Amino acid sequence: MTHPKLVALVAAVLVAAAAHAQPATAAATPTTKAAVAAEFVEGEVRKVDREAGKITLRHGEIRNLDMPAMSMVFQVKDAAVLDRFKAGDKVRFKAIEESGKYFVTEIAASK
Repeated sequence: MTHPKLVALVAAVLVAAAAHAQPATAAATPTTKAAVAAEFVEGEVRKVDREAGKITLRHGEIRNLDMPAMSMVFQVKDAAVLDRFKAGDKVRFKAIEESGKYFVTEIAASK
């Protein structure tokens, strides 16, 4: 003889456990956010605003920011770095998000 309340309770527990389970691949993924952040992204300078400390880049996918390829404005913490670049330059750069703003942390001319 089955007890309907017991069957319902067991079913509810199993559904709840399944909802909170993580896929096995998530724990086994070798790529960490830190490793992704270390990758350079290819881009092209579209505009340099030295006074505002900003650079507009057309770039490929930025994996550490989960950002598709696009053109956008980035801030730099040291505006002096912008003196080395002009519109049309091909670059490689690293970017981060900090307090809702996007910053280029490293940038160099592409070879």
